[in-house]
Amino acid sequence: MQISDKTVAVVTGGGSGLGEATARRLHAAGAAIVILDLEGSRGAAVAEDLGDRARFVAADVRDETQVQAAVDAAGELGELRIAVCCAGIGTPGRIIGKRGVLELETFRQVVEINLIGTFNVMRLAALAMTGLEPVEGERGVVILTASVAAFDGQIGQAAYASSKSGVVGLTLSSARDLADKKIRVMTIAPGTFETPMLAGLPEEARTVLEAQTPHPARLGRPAEFADLAAHIVDNPMLNGEAIRLDGSLRMPPR
Repeated sequence: MQISDKTVAVVTGGGSGLGEATARRLHAAGAAIVILDLEGSRGAAVAEDLGDRARFVAADVRDETQVQAAVDAAGELGELRIAVCCAGIGTPGRIIGKRGVLELETFRQVVEINLIGTFNVMRLAALAMTGLEPVEGERGVVILTASVAAFDGQIGQAAYASSKSGVVGLTLSSARDLADKKIRVMTIAPGTFETPMLAGLPEEARTVLEAQTPHPARLGRPAEFADLAAHIVDNPMLNGEAIRLDGSLRMPPR
């Protein structure tokens, strides 16, 4: 799908990391951008930096009303044809650890944000897309974000790996559900990337993570994620698949 001056993209988690890089990349390609992120995020600053064809909407991806407000804002800017779901959290915790059993609320929160929040954004964005006329045989594309943890969940990642596995499982079923609406669904499963989630790691831990990636032996760059997202938008045959973006990394147990 070619991006035109009418194309609008909603990017969740667009205030930082993978989401910010994707928002900037799609904006550079000509799309108007709605950044959906939490009130205390850098979303407003990113939108201001991008200029007139960008807007920030403070929202929790789990909240139907707030996400709908972002979808409505996209409709005011043009035609919502791209939704990229990057919002997520990675709260760690062993099922039974030094402090006892993993709190059910901790597990629930991770799954609600990473999986249910992703589904909430996808369904509302897709509904808006159904009202558009097809362009080059399609109405829009939804890009989800999983993780290599969906396949290689490590110790302490029960909640995170479960939520990201759910996103992978959502991909093909959603692509098939929305095929008759001419809407594609794809997922990117990144490895270890330079994101705020890893920003607090000490240098020693960062070096270990870099060494685990066969080639290139470094952390991924958010711009590389954004480039793949842009290619997915461009390539109409990419549908119903989760792509590992990880430098052939296979995560060890810990």
